[in-house]
Amino acid sequence: MLLWGQEALRKIITTLAVKNEEIQSFIYSLKQMLLNVEANSAKVQEDLEAEFQSLFSLLEELKEGMLMKIKQDRASRTYELQNQLAACTRALESSEELLETANQTLLATDSKDFPQAAKQIKDGVTMAPAFRLSLKAKVSDNMSHLMVDFAQERRMLQALTFLPVPSAPVIDLTESLVADNCVTLVWRMPDEDNKIDHFVLEYRRTNFEGPPRLKEDQPWMVIEGIRQTEYTLTGLKFDMKYMNFRVKACNKAVSGEFSEPVTLETPAFMFRLDASTSHQNLRVDDLSVEWDAMGGKVQDIKAREKDGKGRTASPVNSPARGTPSPKRMPSGRGGRDRFTAESYTVLGDTLIDGGEHYWEVRYEPDSKAFGVGVAYRSLGRFEQLGKTAASWCLHVNNWLQVSFTAKHANKAKMLDAPVPDCLGVHCDFHQGDPLRALAGLWPPFSTVLSLPKPLSPVPLSLWPSTLGLLSFYNGRTKQLLHTFKAKFTQPLLPAFTVWCGSFHVTTGLQVPSSVRCLQKRGSATSSSNTSLT
Repeated sequence: MLLWGQEALRKIITTLAVKNEEIQSFIYSLKQMLLNVEANSAKVQEDLEAEFQSLFSLLEELKEGMLMKIKQDRASRTYELQNQLAACTRALESSEELLETANQTLLATDSKDFPQAAKQIKDGVTMAPAFRLSLKAKVSDNMSHLMVDFAQERRMLQALTFLPVPSAPVIDLTESLVADNCVTLVWRMPDEDNKIDHFVLEYRRTNFEGPPRLKEDQPWMVIEGIRQTEYTLTGLKFDMKYMNFRVKACNKAVSGEFSEPVTLETPAFMFRLDASTSHQNLRVDDLSVEWDAMGGKVQDIKAREKDGKGRTASPVNSPARGTPSPKRMPSGRGGRDRFTAESYTVLGDTLIDGGEHYWEVRYEPDSKAFGVGVAYRSLGRFEQLGKTAASWCLHVNNWLQVSFTAKHANKAKMLDAPVPDCLGVHCDFHQGDPLRALAGLWPPFSTVLSLPKPLSPVPLSLWPSTLGLLSFYNGRTKQLLHTFKAKFTQPLLPAFTVWCGSFHVTTGLQVPSSVRCLQKRGSATSSSNTSLT
């Protein structure tokens, strides 16, 4: 009984100690808030006085300017009226002299001199200033045009109050656009607010559709100081499926609440290089590859084993993509090399089984040989790109004799174009009709290929083959270099080859608008070489 009482008392003591700690923390918080109230009130009071002083200074400046205008107008009118008054006075004096002379002449008794005197008086009257003088004032004495009425301004001043918190903007999805790896976001204010100084835009990448989740691996990226109600993000890499956006308005004092967040789909072709498929002389580092005569792949494996890191983590589990795609190829097992001999090849890790896809590759200009294209998964380990029916490519040869060719099924076509340092690849698996021929017949390619063998009753060889396009472009100018027309009977993989050189692949790209326009105008079809399809 005693032990039970002691245990209960200990629990009470612990509870009281925790509560006391909470109260002490709250007391500290209250004291800190009191200090903050004093500091913040002093600051806003200082700001208020500064604003009113600025307003007083402006009013005083306006007053001085308007008083100066009145003084200048008064001086100008006074000068004109004084000049006119002086002229009139002189004319009156002259006229009175003539009048006096005429009266004296009229009273004179000497009739002999009368005609001559009368003539002189007549000439004097004709030339008198009084008859050339305007008897209308040159200026008015009315100064009403300089009167003021500040009734409206007074009402505005009387309505002055503290700055309100801005309303939350509304993002207009109908005007927003995702294209060419750019996102243009447009928003509006629900109510007119002329006190808004700027907007703040935040965005982040995600693999989850719908409203943003509270917990997300990717941080919000912030763009401040936006003056308009729209903003365009350029040069984005769409390495995740969606992007979340939100925006808030700010005035001089405070920012409002964020808008309702929106989620925009950012469709793009994202893949990695599958190091397990690379030739032993290729050193693969994420999306970069370097040819190593000493066996770069072997050296990397030995170095990782020495460091205790084992094999490279599977790209399927890469955090950049979140949920693994069913189209992503599983990482290969150890054993013999996927490619060997002179097939210095490495493949992408994501299957292309429909739709349009685009990626770019920049290669070292000093590379002795380089190729980029696509291949079936069945490409043999000794087979080089473009030399079998299972692959299509553009090939650059800088060894002995420089050549720039399109290759397929061991046939080559020389290309009459400068060799760019960046090549763009556009693959339209089913031209203008992605996967529609398969709808409702059997599971999509990605589902079938994730199994050890195709699902019955439809084998791979019986899958419908629709005409597809594989086009190559100058990655910088988007000039069309060559187009293959082909009936792809199997899913494709991005494929690359390099000898005595290196290259870097850029993924997460959308099909550029210029490429789509070229395809719509039929440039791709007219530029194709049927002998290579």
